[in-house]
Amino acid sequence: MSPVSRARKKSSPPASPSVNGLFKDVLRDFSAVAAEPGPFDVELLASEVIGQWTEADPEERLGLELIAFAQRKITPGAAALLAALQVLAETAEERAAAAEALAVVLGRGIPEPEWTGEIGQVTVGECWRTGDVYGDESSLLCEFSRGEAALGLLALLDFTEGGRVRDLVVIEEPHEVLAEMRSQAEEDRDLVVLDKVEPVDARRLLANGIATTDALAEPDVGEDYARFHAVALAWCRCLPEPPIADAPAAWSPAQRTEAVDLFLAEADLDDPESGREIARLLVEHSCRTEPADPLRVGPEKLARFLESLLDGETELEDEDAVAPVMLAWAAWGARRGGLSDVAASALVEDVTEYLSEYLADEEDEDFSDYLDGTESTEEILAVVERRRFAVPETDTVIGDEELTDLDPGDPEQRRLLVIGAHPEYHESLAAEEFDGTDGLRLALETSVVDQLWDDEPAEVWAAAQRLTAAGATREETLDRLVAALESQLAETEEDDRLDYDLDGYREALRQF
Repeated sequence: MSPVSRARKKSSPPASPSVNGLFKDVLRDFSAVAAEPGPFDVELLASEVIGQWTEADPEERLGLELIAFAQRKITPGAAALLAALQVLAETAEERAAAAEALAVVLGRGIPEPEWTGEIGQVTVGECWRTGDVYGDESSLLCEFSRGEAALGLLALLDFTEGGRVRDLVVIEEPHEVLAEMRSQAEEDRDLVVLDKVEPVDARRLLANGIATTDALAEPDVGEDYARFHAVALAWCRCLPEPPIADAPAAWSPAQRTEAVDLFLAEADLDDPESGREIARLLVEHSCRTEPADPLRVGPEKLARFLESLLDGETELEDEDAVAPVMLAWAAWGARRGGLSDVAASALVEDVTEYLSEYLADEEDEDFSDYLDGTESTEEILAVVERRRFAVPETDTVIGDEELTDLDPGDPEQRRLLVIGAHPEYHESLAAEEFDGTDGLRLALETSVVDQLWDDEPAEVWAAAQRLTAAGATREETLDRLVAALESQLAETEEDDRLDYDLDGYREALRQF
């Protein structure tokens, strides 16, 4: 959340070792704000105190213990604390207990704080929302004021998890934050949107988002979430209450199957049926996490789907279908959602990066080793398949030397990987003169691997695919390709270069 630099500063946590010591520190802080009335300061201090108890142990009833402690202290600080908690405490039981305790303290002669009636009562200003064009997440800024004093509440909303709130921050200069939001939306108009939000919609987003987060057993939230939680709820209640809306209807099995069929019909996959399982899982995941718009696509939403696969939640029959279907789904969803070319390209680029991590985790291999950044979206999976066939490993052993993490894109390191795959030649390779049959065989296979890597001539990879489809192993396929190249060798006076009849070579490859 970018404007944290202007967020309300956090006070130092109490340092006393006992609960009573902590309670005394809290009353001391409230005595200070009671001496200099300021409803905003009171609300923020109370919210921070409540957040500290919640973070310490949500199951402890420290709020009720603090209220009982304050009731026994006939001081302005106790009255200030109880006046704040009767509005800001997060349970009805605590609010009622605080109101009763305040009545006791006031009944003993302590004057009621002059700001008591203002706590939790603010004037609602403008509400704005900025976020990515995909709808994965957004920041909601709401302005609240009393007289000339104004603060902003900034909430980070995550729609990949039901619109939950990931963090809350109170901002001292909301107009400056809004200016930053406008500037970012102007600079990145293809990827960022900024919209004015009606207060009634802002309340729905805040209330539902906080409730969704609080319902999680172990919510992953920012460091300020607990600190501003109570004041956010109080100010949220000042926003207009939205009408009760029906929950989005769950898609029927027939609707889910229809969505999968529509995707497969429009996505132009090489093997639609092999991708059906992944497409079905994508629809199921979307219906579960975002029932209001299951077919929306976004980088984070698709990343969460891949995480669910890595977590082992689902066993796949065809893991090879994951990458092509994910890329096709992203492109299809971008078209369906009317995203700009820039946004669609950025989405596919992000998904490609996530797939690199996914494949690395699945196969202990870096997807990016086989790409140089020049491939188009449509080419990525085909390029990786071809180059992985050419160079399936990036570690090898030559003689007594172990070579790891070689770069298959480097011709010299690629040659070492070819040599390492043939330990039967290592002894002659170590000799002073390495030539003859062994040297020719390695040179020919290196040339074939280079041709596969560069896809030049294209007939090499086409022949390899036909041979493997007919049941040949990779080693058998390479032997056939090497034999085809060798049959077309031409005499040359240059010892360091293989020369061959290209047209004859292409024709020989077409015979496979």
